Amino acid sequence: MSETWTYTDGDYPLPRPTDAAAMHTVAGKVVIVTGSGRGIGRGMAVHLAKGGARVVVAEWKDDLLASTVAEIEALGAECLGVPTNIMERADIDVMVGRTIERFGRVDGLINNAQTFRPLADIATVTEHDVDVFYRSGVKGTLWAMQAVHPHMAEQQWGRIVNFASSMGITGGAGFAAYNASKEAIRALTRTAAREWAMDGIVVNAIAPAAATHKGAGAQQSEGYRQFIENCPMRRQGDPEWDMGPLAWFLCSDACRYLTGHTFMADGGAFMWA
Repeated sequence: MSETWTYTDGDYPLPRPTDAAAMHTVAGKVVIVTGSGRGIGRGMAVHLAKGGARVVVAEWKDDLLASTVAEIEALGAECLGVPTNIMERADIDVMVGRTIERFGRVDGLINNAQTFRPLADIATVTEHDVDVFYRSGVKGTLWAMQAVHPHMAEQQWGRIVNFASSMGITGGAGFAAYNASKEAIRALTRTAAREWAMDGIVVNAIAPAAATHKGAGAQQSEGYRQFIENCPMRRQGDPEWDMGPLAWFLCSDACRYLTGHTFMADGGAFMWA
């Protein structure tokens, strides 16, 4: 469903889809979603599966892993569940290795998982807090990117989606270690976008504002109240139906000319920050 064309100022061949619908599909794509046992990760994994993607559920809690795998398999979609602690590089390498063993390829990587610590301001944040955020967020993201890179580069097609936060961009008070880790992830995103573009790999980030697994109690917090008050849409995003479509787009061929960006999926909340 494609033809090859050449830029007038060079001989770089680029597949050019002739079917607009084919550009937007994820059917048949092999997409890894870390932290997909619940929350945004689960929402994206299920949404991609509904679109025909073959999803790898990378989750470190066995019960959550089994739940998401069962949900996806109930849809009739192809799925692989791999227990993965993103704080351990060996786990990530095994997870990618099992993906290749099962499907023979990897087309998309969504680095959603990150381990959290209690909030602390910059005067009191501990070295342990910083280490946890960096090992799970920055290093976990980097290790996963490095693990999939040779496979994506060989096929000259790949999509990597990392996770950032508006709190890092605005310097949200009380989030010192978290903010630093999220901005470091954005730096990795931009650098990989530049270095891997000629490998056919597109790299972007999402800064989400979506309801998670924390439940109704989170909706009573002051932070939640302030978010709703200042969000033009007056609601948090839905993990599957608001975050899922963006992940779908970023993992498809429709995103072939967008790279190195951070997408603010927050109902317009960032505009007031």
